[in-house]
Amino acid sequence: MKILWLDLNSSYAHSSLALPALHAQIMDDTTIEWDIVSTTINENTGMVVNQIYHRQPDIIAATNWLFSHEQLLHIISRAKALLPECCVILGGPEFLGNNESFLRKNKFVSGVFRGEGEKVFPQWLKVWNNPTESWQQITGLCYLDEAEHYCDNGIARVLEFDRLVPPEKSKFFNWSKPFVQLETTRGCFNTCAFCVSGGEKPVRTLSIKAIRERLKRIHSQGIKNVRILDRTFNYNNKRAKELLDLFCEYSPDICFHLEIHPALLSEELKEELTILPKGLLHLEAGIQSLREPVLEQSKRMGKLADALDGLEFLCSLDNMETHADLIAGLPLYHLKEIFEDVRTLAEYGAGEIQLESLKLLPGTDMRRRAAELGIQYSPLPPYEVLQTREINVEELQTAHHLSRLLDGFYNAPTWRVLTQNLIVENPRFLHDLLQHLVETDVIDNPLSLEKRGLILYDFCKHHYPAYLTQVSIAWIEAGMSLKKMPAEKVRTKRVTPPATWKVIYGTYRENLRLCFLPIIGDDFGYWFGFDSEIQKMEPVFKALSIK
Repeated sequence: MKILWLDLNSSYAHSSLALPALHAQIMDDTTIEWDIVSTTINENTGMVVNQIYHRQPDIIAATNWLFSHEQLLHIISRAKALLPECCVILGGPEFLGNNESFLRKNKFVSGVFRGEGEKVFPQWLKVWNNPTESWQQITGLCYLDEAEHYCDNGIARVLEFDRLVPPEKSKFFNWSKPFVQLETTRGCFNTCAFCVSGGEKPVRTLSIKAIRERLKRIHSQGIKNVRILDRTFNYNNKRAKELLDLFCEYSPDICFHLEIHPALLSEELKEELTILPKGLLHLEAGIQSLREPVLEQSKRMGKLADALDGLEFLCSLDNMETHADLIAGLPLYHLKEIFEDVRTLAEYGAGEIQLESLKLLPGTDMRRRAAELGIQYSPLPPYEVLQTREINVEELQTAHHLSRLLDGFYNAPTWRVLTQNLIVENPRFLHDLLQHLVETDVIDNPLSLEKRGLILYDFCKHHYPAYLTQVSIAWIEAGMSLKKMPAEKVRTKRVTPPATWKVIYGTYRENLRLCFLPIIGDDFGYWFGFDSEIQKMEPVFKALSIK
C-alpha cells in the first residue's frame, strides 16, 4: 500500500505537523510505503498534479484548513480524475463541523476525519479498502456509503496525548523551516465562541520531563525559534513558571513564541517574566477586544480589568516583545470602539497590533449561533464576517484598511515609535492617515519600507509638521538615501563636529562620515556617523548638539 501525503502550506515558512505526527505512530509498519509532495498554495496546480500522478499512490492524504482549502480541492480533484482508483482521505480543522454538504459536493473525496488523528488514522489504514464493512467502526470518520447515506462517526480525541510518539522522530519532520512547532498541550480551558478549541476538554499536557527531552532534540538541530502550541500558556501559573525555567536553559540559543492570557497573570509569574533573559520570549497576548460586553458575548473567560492590567504589564517589559490582537466583526463590537482600542494598545506600547476580521470557523459555537447573533459571513473559506448588527459592510472595509495601516506603519520597527507617538498624541491621526492612504489609492498596495517613509514624510509635512524631524530621524537610522525628501534638511558637506555634543549611541571616530540634521537654527540638531569601511547603511553613531 502506498500513501502519498500532499503537504500543502500557505507559504514556504509554514510547515504542517500533521504528517510527522501521524507517521510517527506507525513508522515501523513496513507494509506501508510513504511518499510526499510538498508545495505551497502559490505553486502551479498542474505541476503539483503531475508529481502526484507519477507517484501512482493508492491513497492521497492531506490536511485541509481555511487558507489552503481552495487550492487543495483544485489539486486533489484533478489527481482523482487521473487516478480514479485512488482513495482520497482528508483531515484538519476544516472538518470540525458538519461534513455532509462537503462530501456531497466533493465526491472525489472518499472520507474526512473530524478531530485528532494519531490513534484513528492507523486504524483506518488497516481497513482503508473495505469501507462497506469496516469504516463505521472508525471514530471521527465521516463519509458517504455506497447508497450515498451520510455516515458520521463523531469526533476523535487522543486522551493519552502524553503517550504519543513525538513528531520529531518521524523522517518527515521538517527541520529546514525558520521555526518549528512544539505542541505541549491539547485542549483549552477557555470557552471562546470563535475558536475551534473553545471548550475542548479535557486539557491534556505533556510533562516537563517530556518537553525537556524534545527540546534537547530540537536544540541539537540548531533551531533558533520554537513556537509553543498551547492555547493558553498560563492557564496554570505553576506549570507556566516551570516551563519558563526550562526555556531559560536554552537562552540565548532559542527564542520561544507563545500565547499568553493577560488576565491570568499571578504576581509570582509577573516576577518571573520580569527577570527572564532578553529575547527569550516573544508573546502573543490574546485580548480580542477591550470591551466587556464583546468579551462576554464571545464567552471569553477572565475579567477585562485584569486583562488590561496584565497587558499593560506585559507591554512594559523591555526584555521581551508583546503583540496584541483585536478582532473586527465580533458581535457588539463597533468600528468607533476598534479605533479607540487601537489607541489604547498604542498607549500601552504593544510591540505589534494585529487587527484581524472575525472568521466563523467550522465547529465553533459562534458559527452555529451566527443567525441568532446577527452575523452574516462568507460561506466559502476563509469564512470572514461580512456584516453584523453593530458593524456594516463599509465599516468592516474600513477596519480592513486600518489593519493594513497598522501592518505597514505601526508593526514595522522602522516606523513604530513615530507611528505610536502620532497615534497616542493625536486622536485624529489614524483617521487622517487612513483617509490619505485610501484617497491616494495605496492602502491595498504592497509598499516598500522606503515608500512608506516617503508617504509618512509627505503626509506629516501637510498635516502634522511638528513630527517631520521624527520622520527624518527614523529615515536616517534605517539607512535610507540622504538624497530623498525625508532627508531634505540633512547637511553632508563641510560638516565638522561641534565643540560639545551628547552622545546617544556609538563611539565617535575621526574616520566616520558625518551628517547633520538641524532642528533649531543652523547649529542645534542631531549628528549621525556612518562607517564607510563596513557594509552597513545605518549610522553607527548618533549625538545631539549641546547649546
